[in-house]
Amino acid sequence: MKISCRKIGYCIVFLYLLFSFYAAYNVFFNTRVVSRVQRVVKKADNARGVERRSHPGEEEDEEEEWNPWEEEEKQELLDLQRRREAFRAYQERVAREKLKRHRVQIWGKAAIGLYLWEHILEGLLNPRDRTAQWREGEVVSGNITFSFYTGPAVVQGHVPLEADSLVLVLNGREEHKVSYATRWLQHVNTLVQSGSLSHVAVVLLGSERCANDWFQPYLRSRGGFVDFLFLVYDSPWVNGRDVFQWPLGVATYRDFPVVVPNGELESAARPYLCTFMGTVYKNSSRETMLGVLKQGWEKECLIAPRDKWLPLETADSMRRYRAALAQSDLTLCPVGVNTESYRIYEACSYGSVPVVEDVTTPGGCSTESGAPLRLLKARGAPFIFLRDWRELPGLLESERRRTAEEKAERRRRLLAWFADFHQWLKEHFTSVLEEAFFPQR
Repeated sequence: MKISCRKIGYCIVFLYLLFSFYAAYNVFFNTRVVSRVQRVVKKADNARGVERRSHPGEEEDEEEEWNPWEEEEKQELLDLQRRREAFRAYQERVAREKLKRHRVQIWGKAAIGLYLWEHILEGLLNPRDRTAQWREGEVVSGNITFSFYTGPAVVQGHVPLEADSLVLVLNGREEHKVSYATRWLQHVNTLVQSGSLSHVAVVLLGSERCANDWFQPYLRSRGGFVDFLFLVYDSPWVNGRDVFQWPLGVATYRDFPVVVPNGELESAARPYLCTFMGTVYKNSSRETMLGVLKQGWEKECLIAPRDKWLPLETADSMRRYRAALAQSDLTLCPVGVNTESYRIYEACSYGSVPVVEDVTTPGGCSTESGAPLRLLKARGAPFIFLRDWRELPGLLESERRRTAEEKAERRRRLLAWFADFHQWLKEHFTSVLEEAFFPQR
């Protein structure tokens, strides 16, 4: 019994040692077993969502488990990256835009400032009441934010100066207007000398006879401080470098509004061939024109002459004048002191084709090729130009023969041209200031 127990003990020890040697062999020498252990561990990690990457040079396991969502996950990551890059590019673009935006103030001390602001830059004013003492507004054009101030309460030394660039709108048509404009120019010169202003441009309603010599000393090219001058009428000063021609525009001082074209304005039949409502001066071509109209055209043309010029309109007279423009195919535009008149632009506003007396008036205005009205002609104005009002009957006869469709199409072309003209003025005005006041380095 003792022998048997001893033998059993030896057997147990022998088996234990044999198993120990076998286990040691598997751990230290059998690589196939080790690979299985690693693969089991990797599979367990994948099940827990832990992603492991192989080290450089390590061979990928041929039996690695396939992930059916792998391509979708990669695509989602790519889409997310693209969205982040697009958003980053947008933020950079916005930042660049902010850096490029410049500020320019406009001080409107003449009625043509409202034509610039409301009709060309398409800005609004607060308050809307045209009789308010102080009105202001803001509009963006190109890379410039324009601020506009106008009204009787806009006086020297009491306008907030929030930019170092200024456009001053002045009236220099008459002697007492020149005196008022000079005081404003002297005030602005003080601001330039003190360093409060760096750039100055002026929009000037000049003399109808182009007698503007009083302004020359203020131009920087003549030793002054005004970088650019936008000048109304066909002045010989216009050179496209520092003096640019500017249109007279509509009579905003008589509250002529911004007219928004509509289908009726474009295509509705008009009861009158032509219209003229205005002053007839003695010994002028207007007397000739009126004499022609009285030779049998009074019923077909709406005529309302007067002997004396009135600077302001009543609400009733302005209503009748606007109605005449809207009801007539043609608007007769005889010369006054200058060939250019408010009536030309007001007729365009209502799609009534201006019939312009194409002669140069006495004075110092340019007589070069294209004058008078060289700005309008250069922009391809679809007007009718006459050298003599005795040509008018033949023109009216041809108008009688035009169909309603032909007249409507002509109105559409005129209204489209006028809108394009205003857009060009806006871009031209803005680009001149951008290139000179804020050159790109």
